[in-house]
Amino acid sequence: MSFTDLMAGPPPTNLPVDPAVAELDGGAAPAAVVRNHPASPAAWAALAEQAVEQSADDVTVYAYARVGYHRSLDMLRRNGWKGHGPVPWEHEPNRGFLTCLALLAKAARAIGETDEWERCSSFLRETSATAADELLA
Repeated sequence: MSFTDLMAGPPPTNLPVDPAVAELDGGAAPAAVVRNHPASPAAWAALAEQAVEQSADDVTVYAYARVGYHRSLDMLRRNGWKGHGPVPWEHEPNRGFLTCLALLAKAARAIGETDEWERCSSFLRETSATAADELLA
C-alpha cells in the first residue's frame, strides 16, 4: 500500500513553447504577431507592453492584457491546469500568461478597478511569487 501526500498541491503547469515568441524576438511588430497568433499569450503581452511603453490610455492596456489573460486561461486549461496551482515564471513559455496577468492588475488599478487589481495581483502571487516580485515591483 502506498500513501500519497494529501497536503501536496497540484503540480506546476508548464505551457508549451509559443511560436509567437520567435517572431517577437525577431523584431516583428506585436500587432502583426497578434494577427498571426491570436491565441498567443506572449503576443498579447507584447502588445500590452508596447501600449505601456507608448503611454497609451490605461483602458487600451487593460483591454490588451485582458484578452491575453483570457487566451492564457484557455491554454492553461488545455494543458491540465484545474484553475489553481503553480504556473512557474522560471518556465519561459509561462511568461506570456504571467505578464498579461500582471499588466491586467496594474491597468485595473490605474482605471480605479480596485477589486480587479486585488484579485489579479493576488492570483499572480499565488501562481508565481517570482513573477509577482518581478512584474508588480
